[in-house]
Amino acid sequence: MTGKTFADAAHSPSLKAVEITADDITAPAAPLSSAHAASSHGPLLSSRPDGSGRRYGSIGGGDHDDDDDDGLAADLVTATEQRDLKRGLGERHLSMIGIAGAIGTGLFLGLGGAVQTGGPLGALLGYATVGLVVCAVQFALGEVCALLPVTGSFVRHSEFLVDPAWGFAVGWNLVYGNLLSIPSEITAICVLFEFWTKINPSVWIITFIILTVAVGMCFVRVFGEVEFFFALLKILLVVFLVILGLVIDLGGIPGTPAIYFKYWSKPGPFVEYIASGDWGKFVGYWSVMTSAVFSFAGVESIAMAGAETRNPRKAIPAACKNVFIRIVLFYMLAILIVGMLVASDDKRLEGGGDSVTQSPFVIAAQAANLPAIPSVVNAILISSAWSSSNQALLSGTRVLYALALKKQAPAVFLRTTSWGVPYACVALYTVFMFLSFMSLSSGALTAFYWLISLTAAGVLVSWIAILLNHIRLRLAMRKQGIPEARLPWYNSWTLYSSYWALGMCIIILLTAGFKVFTKGNWSPEGFVSSYLDIPLVAVAFAVWKLLKKTKMVKLSEIPLYAALKQAEQKDIHDEEDA
Repeated sequence: MTGKTFADAAHSPSLKAVEITADDITAPAAPLSSAHAASSHGPLLSSRPDGSGRRYGSIGGGDHDDDDDDGLAADLVTATEQRDLKRGLGERHLSMIGIAGAIGTGLFLGLGGAVQTGGPLGALLGYATVGLVVCAVQFALGEVCALLPVTGSFVRHSEFLVDPAWGFAVGWNLVYGNLLSIPSEITAICVLFEFWTKINPSVWIITFIILTVAVGMCFVRVFGEVEFFFALLKILLVVFLVILGLVIDLGGIPGTPAIYFKYWSKPGPFVEYIASGDWGKFVGYWSVMTSAVFSFAGVESIAMAGAETRNPRKAIPAACKNVFIRIVLFYMLAILIVGMLVASDDKRLEGGGDSVTQSPFVIAAQAANLPAIPSVVNAILISSAWSSSNQALLSGTRVLYALALKKQAPAVFLRTTSWGVPYACVALYTVFMFLSFMSLSSGALTAFYWLISLTAAGVLVSWIAILLNHIRLRLAMRKQGIPEARLPWYNSWTLYSSYWALGMCIIILLTAGFKVFTKGNWSPEGFVSSYLDIPLVAVAFAVWKLLKKTKMVKLSEIPLYAALKQAEQKDIHDEEDA
């Protein structure tokens, strides 16, 4: 290797770039087998059962040389990330991030729109269905990440288990989505502040750009602590709002009559949406399901920093299992309470949840003469939006770093600080944060939202990638005669749940914009936001496949023996950090 040694990195100036060369990425295992490297970071294994040839994680390309086989060189555990990234996230960080990852505007504002579209029971069933899909996604992600805990998570898994071109397409789709997600969250913060004050929005834009960059440049454990704190705030607010909603519903507020399940009788448990009769009720339920997907967006990002997580083979599955708490306790209970508190035909729910006054919890609190509740909800919404921007920065920068590792992005993005932050990636995301200023102009804001709409379906693309990775892993194990019990974490039923969830995600993706095809409901923006991401991903896949002439990895050639061997070895880092 020609890059810096571990000792060099430890004593380098804080912002000095760690030098990366092509050899760091494609070098074979032999030069890495020094006593220092082996004792500090564990051995890097060959992809072949006999230990010959390539470093652990590189997909065998027959007799091709490494330099001529970049498209297939999916190095899952590289010397570069082991040397340059630091393990700072613990199980408690990931668990809290996992629980609170889906708690945001989708819960505080979006549930009212779900009740308005599908009715209280239709909304409950819609979120329950998507909740099962998310559970399948999380368990699939946990099983693969427990075996392969790497930076970039399912993006790198896609290259290892499916096709390098698929990893390229999914990765750049995520990078683009996160580049626009952060300025959109900052724009949302400006809108929320207008509930209290008319201060020029540019003040809030600058303030939150600085705060977001500051957190992004800190050691990853600082990010973990910040997200832990805001996750705790959001969880406490959800518990408070659920209890408050139950008290209001049961008539516990003096002067406010009990509601019980009044709105389930009139206007009724379902809403006839677009069509009439039972078909209209089903369409209402389905419409809730397609929108519920985006409420859970972000749950898949908890494993993006696998190489920066202490004891990842235990921490990541533990966080993934907590999805049950997130689904059952928060969304399901919250949607039940909202369906009891607010009628589906309440005019105050109209507007798509753009303001805190459209929150069903706020509507119920105002009806019960509790004037302080809107401000409390607004404050938590602001913290939720900023928390989401922090998560998008972590996820986006790590995916970009992972793409650079595989030579699918410029090598400059491999540069890191001495404390393990890919500062070149953070710098790119910082530039795009200034798109927030487009919100100051109505015309520019419209163009900005069109850009965001291009990746609205990106959530489903990511879930499809996760499920496909898991299915391919399990099928490869069967093909190679490896028992599932050798996986660090597994469940006997997850292959079947992954098949079901994959089918559901594809159906939801293809029907997400069905409304625009109904009479009188055509909307160019609706069509673009629902479907344009599909050809974008397809084009990225085709371009990389044609340029690099990649091939889908055969199940029999996926180097599982090396991955399992490393997983079964004593991980010195994890033992020290545990």
